[in-house]
Amino acid sequence: MFCFVFHRKSLSQPSLKKSVRGGTCQTRKPFPCRMLTQPTFTSLKRLNAKFQKEAVLLSSIIIIKKSFIPVHNKASFPRSLYFFSQNRNNIKNGSILRLTTSAAQMAQQLHERIQSSSMDMKLDALKDLANSSRDITFAQEFINLDGISLLTQMVESGTDFGDLLSFTLTAFVELMDHGIVSWDTFSVAFIKKIASYVCKAAMDTAVLQRSLAILESMVLNSQDLYQKVAQEITIGQLIPHLQGTDQDIQTYTIAVINALFLKAPEEKRQEMAHILAQKQLRSIILSNVIRSNKPINDEMAHQLYVLQVLTFNLLEDRMMTKMDPQDQAQRDIIFELRRIAFDVECDSNNSGSIEKRKSMYTRDYKKLGFINHVNPAVDFTQIPPGMLALDNMLYFARHHQDAYIRIVLENSSREDKHECPFGRSSIELTKMLCEILKVGELPSENCHDFHPMFFTHDRSFEEFFCICIQLLNKTWKEMRATSEDFNKVMQVVKEQITRALTIKPNSLDQFKSRLQNLSYTEILKLRQSERMNQEDFQSRPILELREKIQPEIMELIKQQRLNRLCEGTCFRKISSRRRQDKFWYCRLSPNHKVLHYGDLEESPQGEVPHDSLQDKLPVADIKAVVTGKDCPHMKEKGALKQNKELLELAFSVLYESDEYLNFIAPDKHEYCVWTDGLNALLGKEMTSEFTRSDMDTLLNMEMKLRLLDLENIQIPEVPPPIPKEPSNYDFVYDCN
Repeated sequence: MFCFVFHRKSLSQPSLKKSVRGGTCQTRKPFPCRMLTQPTFTSLKRLNAKFQKEAVLLSSIIIIKKSFIPVHNKASFPRSLYFFSQNRNNIKNGSILRLTTSAAQMAQQLHERIQSSSMDMKLDALKDLANSSRDITFAQEFINLDGISLLTQMVESGTDFGDLLSFTLTAFVELMDHGIVSWDTFSVAFIKKIASYVCKAAMDTAVLQRSLAILESMVLNSQDLYQKVAQEITIGQLIPHLQGTDQDIQTYTIAVINALFLKAPEEKRQEMAHILAQKQLRSIILSNVIRSNKPINDEMAHQLYVLQVLTFNLLEDRMMTKMDPQDQAQRDIIFELRRIAFDVECDSNNSGSIEKRKSMYTRDYKKLGFINHVNPAVDFTQIPPGMLALDNMLYFARHHQDAYIRIVLENSSREDKHECPFGRSSIELTKMLCEILKVGELPSENCHDFHPMFFTHDRSFEEFFCICIQLLNKTWKEMRATSEDFNKVMQVVKEQITRALTIKPNSLDQFKSRLQNLSYTEILKLRQSERMNQEDFQSRPILELREKIQPEIMELIKQQRLNRLCEGTCFRKISSRRRQDKFWYCRLSPNHKVLHYGDLEESPQGEVPHDSLQDKLPVADIKAVVTGKDCPHMKEKGALKQNKELLELAFSVLYESDEYLNFIAPDKHEYCVWTDGLNALLGKEMTSEFTRSDMDTLLNMEMKLRLLDLENIQIPEVPPPIPKEPSNYDFVYDCN
């Protein structure tokens, strides 16, 4: 392998016309493939001159030579990416490029090797194929060789197992992700085979994960394949995969369930929801995913959000259904609401003339808070919320009967203008809750906004309504509202609900407790505080003052970070077996020029003196600080797979050309302190979330202190005008 530094001019000659054939860029006069077994300086110089003269494509050349780059830097190359005429402008000046075989030749070689009779050669070829298939140029070449059909035949044959099957499915997934081949081209035999891997009780984790990913893509990308997959896979066969401990498998399983839910015809979605309830999907997800010891990653959060949205969308049919005033079954629901609220009165007044009973009904419907006292069914002809509001009212009356009766009787005993109309409030509240939860809207592709509390109850929306209708009645009393204040009350209630949801309560009880703290008085305080901050801190003079103060605050934060580095921190050392049973200590010298570090036998009590730390690293030798997946000790597949929780705490210091100092911070705070401090030493910006938080806190405090003498004084938007010059300066006193 030979590498050189790229300069854009060598591939951007306007006079050269290029064409793309099969994904490989070629010049009019193709540069001959040359085999340089021992490249000398002279030969390389000639080759470079040839590049500049003819704008030769790098992928058309093979140079066989031991790498001129030290072994440690091989990992610095990104995954395979071919450059040609369409994307060559993406190459940055100074980029290191690697000369390799062309995509077409590589595809041909792998196409032949994966058909080898030697299992070892076949396995190596499939590994290379799985890696190379990520590049669209290679993928196009391999697909042109009918490579997809070859892979599906290998799967259908059923002769490959373990790693062979895993890499085959991985390559298939990577190739299909490019969207070059239609999903409708696959046979029923292939679908059955993939489904069988999912249905087996004990299956290799990698194979199961790829199989679930393939099924999800099939369902989402083809209505015809949805029908076939739905015939092969049942919800009951997917549920056991959620009871394991592998979060990736759980994520893909929920993704398949979501895909089946999303593509199912409307008439089958309610049936599917009933099956999911029977299989206790909600409680399984709650206990094995949401309340597990592992943190929920972004992809799992997205799938839970999608499931939440799809579940609430089942309410759309009732939300958009008007009540039929002539439907006796629907009218009986209103009678049931009246019976539960005024049971004694109904029994005692069961007899009498029709006119008298109509009068009683009208009186009771008025007490129930309906707008139309004569025929309350008319109130439910508005969509949304339609019949969903009546369903919620009936659920509240049956399952929270005491609270229902108390609200109705309490308001019926008030004066007309001060009563909180239960019927009207329920209808408007249901409509508001549908807007907050976006019932009827398709899930967003990038949203992770799921609420754990909705997975704690089978009738979560109805329970949500029951809590909120009691909140509405409480807020009405706190505001001493009248019928004219109805819209104002609804606005306050909406603010209370949305503020309580922002903290993502883990249960409905936590949500209810949060609402108790968000009384009307508290909302007024929050509004006033926000309004004052917005008015005071958004004016031009204040913004200019903030900009002037900000560098001082940033310097203060920088000094604090450097002082913490001087104190030092004890880190855990991870062995090759991923054990964290050893310690090492690192601290910055007082003059900020050297990092002292060394191993420890046990966790220290207090600071470790510089003299006891054996190793030193001059700050001047530090080239960069990398974090997360970019760290050398986090690039191993095993590390990423088994220690995902460590990714957010990992950072490395790169120095010289082949050395790293790897860190795993004990917690998020230490991670931010050290990454901020190291970036400050290198003269780079401190970007951690703790820096932003400290900046906001200190800046706001400093602003309040400086503006303390100006409290209740209106600060003008513009400076006062300068008075005109005097007509003469005779009043000036001459000291001479």
